[in-house]
Amino acid sequence: MIKIDNVSFSYGNAKALQKVSLHENEPMIIGLWGRSGSGKTTLMKLLSGMEQPNQGTISVNGVSPYNNPEAMNHVTFMQEDHPFSDLWDVDDALRFGSYFNENWDQSFAEHLLDVFELPRKKKIRNFSKGMKSMIKITLGLASKAPVTIMDEPANGLDASMRKTFYDVLLDTYEDSPRLIMLSTHHIDEVEPLCEKIALINQHTITRYEDTEKLKRQGVLLTGPAEAVKSVIGTSIVLEERKIGKQLHVMIDDDYDESLITRTEATGIKIEKAPLQDYLVNLTKKGTMKA
Repeated sequence: MIKIDNVSFSYGNAKALQKVSLHENEPMIIGLWGRSGSGKTTLMKLLSGMEQPNQGTISVNGVSPYNNPEAMNHVTFMQEDHPFSDLWDVDDALRFGSYFNENWDQSFAEHLLDVFELPRKKKIRNFSKGMKSMIKITLGLASKAPVTIMDEPANGLDASMRKTFYDVLLDTYEDSPRLIMLSTHHIDEVEPLCEKIALINQHTITRYEDTEKLKRQGVLLTGPAEAVKSVIGTSIVLEERKIGKQLHVMIDDDYDESLITRTEATGIKIEKAPLQDYLVNLTKKGTMKA
């Protein structure tokens, strides 16, 4: 599917990615999470062949994507601000989608237009942000590309339409398994869809793990300061806040029975940290050793 080996890339003197490696050979839905400026968009551009690595190698289904027309048969990338022609309406977008995707599914595209209630003859330039996201979703999913990459696909969608998107995404994945990568700032919302999550921090991939494993990590402890400190031990403290004599911390540890047992007789409140909060704290500068 995708193979990224020791890839680095810069825009002039500005480093965007450094020594990135990621291998995935199985169809699955992958979440891609990182702070703004971490390198997510650059990584997606490299995978889709829009940019060439300064160092390292990339292959998609065994094909090097950069400047390679054959790669269009293997990968589709729907950008957050996808460049649609000012002259296009929905029918134009679908027609061009069929030209450049050998696995194009016109009937599924038509179905998605009905689901999203998109006006076929309205110029895309006049669409709302949410409507533009709907047409990008339609093109991305109807491409049926072996590797489909979508950058912030749910931008501008209300809660009801986001649920609709997630439902059709799972339906089409079940019908035609492939590798679908979703870049998002809202990992808590998409993590139920994702089998794995890739975390980009400081211009490289620092974690690529099963979602269920990642969801077990990040623990909140609240209680008397000395008791909390005794439980922390050598765990990395990601967040700390004192409230009178109480201490509230987030630690980089597994939320498991062993840790729960250690807190039972201490008067400490223990909770699983929300995944989004854990990732935000994990990627901030200056995490502390207890």
